[in-house]
Amino acid sequence: MLHRRSFLHSSACGFGSVAAASLFSHWNRGSGVNAGESDSSSGLHHPARAKRVIFLFMQGGVSQVDSFDYKPLLDRRDGEMVGFDDAREFANKGTLGSQQRVMKSPWSFKQYGQTGRWVSELFPLTAEHVDRMAMIHSMHTEGVAHGPATLFLHTGSQNFIRPSMGSWIQYGLGSENESLPGFVSISPSIGNGGPRNYGSAFLPAKFQGTPIGKAGHDGLEIDFLNPLAGSLNRSKLDQIQALNQIQLEQRDSGESELDAAIQSYEMAWKMQSTAPELLDFSTESQETIRLYGLDHKETKSYGRKCLLARRLCESGVRFVQVNYGDNSANPAWDQHSNLPKHAEHARAVDQPIAGLLTDLARRGLLEDTLVWWGGEFGRAPYAQQNGTGRDHNPGGFTMWLAGGGVQPGIAYGRTDEFGHLAIENKVHMHDMHATILHLLGIDHEKLTFKHAGRDFRLTDVHGNVLRSILSES
Repeated sequence: MLHRRSFLHSSACGFGSVAAASLFSHWNRGSGVNAGESDSSSGLHHPARAKRVIFLFMQGGVSQVDSFDYKPLLDRRDGEMVGFDDAREFANKGTLGSQQRVMKSPWSFKQYGQTGRWVSELFPLTAEHVDRMAMIHSMHTEGVAHGPATLFLHTGSQNFIRPSMGSWIQYGLGSENESLPGFVSISPSIGNGGPRNYGSAFLPAKFQGTPIGKAGHDGLEIDFLNPLAGSLNRSKLDQIQALNQIQLEQRDSGESELDAAIQSYEMAWKMQSTAPELLDFSTESQETIRLYGLDHKETKSYGRKCLLARRLCESGVRFVQVNYGDNSANPAWDQHSNLPKHAEHARAVDQPIAGLLTDLARRGLLEDTLVWWGGEFGRAPYAQQNGTGRDHNPGGFTMWLAGGGVQPGIAYGRTDEFGHLAIENKVHMHDMHATILHLLGIDHEKLTFKHAGRDFRLTDVHGNVLRSILSES
């Protein structure tokens, strides 16, 4: 009898699809190595409140005291020199009691919704949805520079190469659509972590995120599809896959980069038919186009990304990250010397975000879609440099959640009266990660992967679920 390898060598052109069929049969499921079997209806470890996540990442750090964390004391004490406990102190950097000049917000605040939440004039349209949101005003994190803090936000680690949150979710739950990846990052930045922010690290490479578009560009191209378009037919793919399979069998490791490459070819083949339809907005109504702001220059770019996120979620993608940023050393919201530029960024995202929430709600998707908004940290309440900017502030800032099992219209936690440090019901980024996994039906302490002799998890040895913000049903 022929050895299987010899058989494939002699019949690679004709039986590639047979070899691929068994190889890709597990593509759409969670790994099950340590996670167990995936069940999208009930979650992995307990009944799920959400089936999917849309993360609206505001790269660079939105100022909480100029957006969602109203602090009247800044108006009253504007210009005074005050001794602040440095937000960097917890990371053994900076000094205690440093004298800084208080700076009031350039924007006015007013109350919105039945809950009367205070929101600044930067986000008037998003503010109309405050009754749907759970505002977390007591976030704090690790990392005082963009690179470490951004990595920590995405992977739970500042320095070590760890899997991104989306990869952990796909590893645990798998994808709901065999023709699409389970994790997509729209217009990611090449800096401040770059591909590590959507990478799989030591998880099998098939769980890494799929980037669509690039930061700083309005286009939503899928790069790895471009070389294939019009040139790769099923017969050619079968030949390539059969030869790749031969190489795979000659290796000791069953889960390797080659294995991931083989699977990526198959996924690319499937996406050649599904992706163009997802990226074609011509079937959307004019009302939807206006809702997301696609008819205005300022909002068109982020509006297209938010609309794509909705379409991806409808099609079964588990985790969609919608990035607003760029590839510079001081990305997007990072206004050290020009805080008024916050207004430009807010105009670009306010209508698209509000449109996304409206669209998800009217389609019945918000009930089982968790929308998560925020940046890697916040900003300080005092002036910096020439007096018109704010420094980084990882010690106290705001994020919000909507839909997918969180209580609507609540505010959780509190910063001090200047909006500087979290002081009440403090929420660490590990806690946020644990809570989002919980809403997806995942116990953050049980979703593990053995690597280098020990079990790893997204939250390391930390993290507590914020049960106070969960809805009762």
